[in-house]
Amino acid sequence: MIASRTRLWMAAVALALAPLAALADGVTVRFDPTDPAANPFPSDRLTVRDWRNTTYRRVSLPKPDCSVRPTDCADIDVINTLDGFSTQPRITVPFTGDIDVASVNSNTVFLLNLGDTQTLRGFGQRVGINQVLWDVASQTLVFEPDALLAEHSRYVLIVTNGVRDARGKRIKDSDFDEADDDHRGRKFEKQSDRDYRRDLRDAVRAARPGRDKVVAASLFTTQSATSELAQIMRQIKRSTPQPVDFAIGASAAGPVRAVFPVAGLLGIRLNSQISTAPGFTTTFLPTPALNVVPGAVAQIAYGTYRSPNYQTAERFIPATGTLSGTPQVQGSNTLLFQLFVPAGVKPAGGWPVALFGHGFTDSMYGAPWAVASVLASQGIATLSINVVGHGGGALGTLDVLPAGGGTPVVLTAGGRGIDVDGNTAIDSTEGVNAAPPRDIIGSRDGLRQTAIDLMQLVRQIEAGIDVDGDGSADLNAHRIYYAGQSFGGIYGTILLGVEPNIQAGVPNVPGGSITEVARLGAFRVLTAIALASRQPQLLNLPPTPGVPFPFNLAFNENMPLRNLPPVLNTVPGATAIAQVLDRFEWVQQAGNPVSYAPLIRKQPLPGHAAKPVIVQFAKGDGTVPNPTTSALLRAGELQDRATYFRNDLVFAANPPGTIPKNPHTFLTNIAAASTAPFAVMAQTQMAVFFATQGATVIDPDGAGPVFEVPVNLPLPEGLNFLP
Repeated sequence: MIASRTRLWMAAVALALAPLAALADGVTVRFDPTDPAANPFPSDRLTVRDWRNTTYRRVSLPKPDCSVRPTDCADIDVINTLDGFSTQPRITVPFTGDIDVASVNSNTVFLLNLGDTQTLRGFGQRVGINQVLWDVASQTLVFEPDALLAEHSRYVLIVTNGVRDARGKRIKDSDFDEADDDHRGRKFEKQSDRDYRRDLRDAVRAARPGRDKVVAASLFTTQSATSELAQIMRQIKRSTPQPVDFAIGASAAGPVRAVFPVAGLLGIRLNSQISTAPGFTTTFLPTPALNVVPGAVAQIAYGTYRSPNYQTAERFIPATGTLSGTPQVQGSNTLLFQLFVPAGVKPAGGWPVALFGHGFTDSMYGAPWAVASVLASQGIATLSINVVGHGGGALGTLDVLPAGGGTPVVLTAGGRGIDVDGNTAIDSTEGVNAAPPRDIIGSRDGLRQTAIDLMQLVRQIEAGIDVDGDGSADLNAHRIYYAGQSFGGIYGTILLGVEPNIQAGVPNVPGGSITEVARLGAFRVLTAIALASRQPQLLNLPPTPGVPFPFNLAFNENMPLRNLPPVLNTVPGATAIAQVLDRFEWVQQAGNPVSYAPLIRKQPLPGHAAKPVIVQFAKGDGTVPNPTTSALLRAGELQDRATYFRNDLVFAANPPGTIPKNPHTFLTNIAAASTAPFAVMAQTQMAVFFATQGATVIDPDGAGPVFEVPVNLPLPEGLNFLP
């Protein structure tokens, strides 16, 4: 009995002293081969060899219990088609105890680029860290790289003993290169484990942490984000398109060439399909907008062309080997374009032409009309299409009504929306996102397909577009430009990165990633819906009282913005939300404009020239928040090409209620007397830039304070919303 009591007492003492013993042993980075979550992430341990890919790898995340977490399993099915980890990863480092988060900085924790997997480009570049968070419950350090990582490149994460524990002591060596020892002293014998340990040891030798010692490391390879779209661009360039078709109008007198003098129009009625019943809404197109500069636009023309479709019926582009694979055309689409032809004598080489991309929830019958007049005043034609999933259903029509009561002309409205969810309604963006169970893809492939459609339209211009039917090309194939607003600035940045024959571009209020745009801005409700739709759902706040569904859905992800002090996270459920959002961003990198920004000027594709661009954005944009535009500018090193609209100054200088707090549409706000002058100023900057082939960047308000040309540094990393 005494012996038994003695054993119990000793066990109790040992249990009580266990935390002290662990503290005495020192805090280390956790490496546990039995638990994938108890290791630094990302890591090439979570990949398999795949020689079809540029990285020679393919992601292979383990799945949870799919009967309990089916949405996570569906996400992982998509993630495991990727050839590497995100170029904007959420990096997690678990510890065996608490640390002093103030000791974490870019000197004590950093990334080292080991080079492009094909060329070794970038070898030795050191990347610091930002957006640091300490998750109290799991004792996990979370952060992001301070810069966009290079795609299809190997990186080693270095943790040094410059990081201190909660008592101020240096953290201890974790024996990270022997982390596959199991708890019985027996090694796993997989060749991949041995290869990983060898590569990791070699990588650590390349690190020079200064006076500190490397105590933990993780090796990972980033994904190929832009290669598939670059391959598709080359496929399009090798193709010979059929001529565009302008004979698409129908009237009582028979077929009509859909080219209409503006002076002869009473109006154009849009019958947009909004349901599969079918149901329609009727509105008139904003023909008065063409008179911002009176008489500048002479004709409106509509034509169709065939564009290769790379999306399946489920609205995604199937993954192919990024080294040896070839993206496969799934079919083709007949697309409608809208063209505004300037007044005056056509130049000898044809009209210079700007492709203009409309925004999310908009269509080619919105924003392009607002800018066409100012562009035409500088001799620039404006050409636009509907984005994938936009413009209503395919049964929509245009009724062109001539002045004087002549015979109306009817033609297709070119709607690209579809009823994905089967509720019979066709919403304004329905069809741009991938269908379930691939929800994690989001708008990635809708954006890429739209860029493909625009590349095909460029190819049509190169082949010659004869508007008036006289047998000669009317658009100049050597003077093609791009401008786009919001979503149009987003897929426009993608387009500018991969299309070589666009000579200059002006993305207006772009930003990335789409995940961050939605999380931080006016479309946050879409993120809430996505979190609520998961099984199990991830909302960690109760619904907002008095607010209608779904706008009452609420969550707290507790993710820090850049350049702020470290965040101590104690919010239940925030970590799970942050991980899901990181996975969204990871999968969607191929449709993220931030991925393509470096290709515009910093690092063009082989054989491509750097492009002159202006990136227009506004302080306090509530739809595409400033941090997301700054991410794009930093990635492309385009800070000196950024024009910053100071809506805060305009708002303060005008009577209450005359200037919107959200300046997102400052480029196209031509309807109100208080905002129209600034819209025309921004449009004029764009038009002069194109008229001078990207050579002249004017300050829209001269010496005034409203437009900063270029933006005064540092870039805005806060939200800057007006209260």
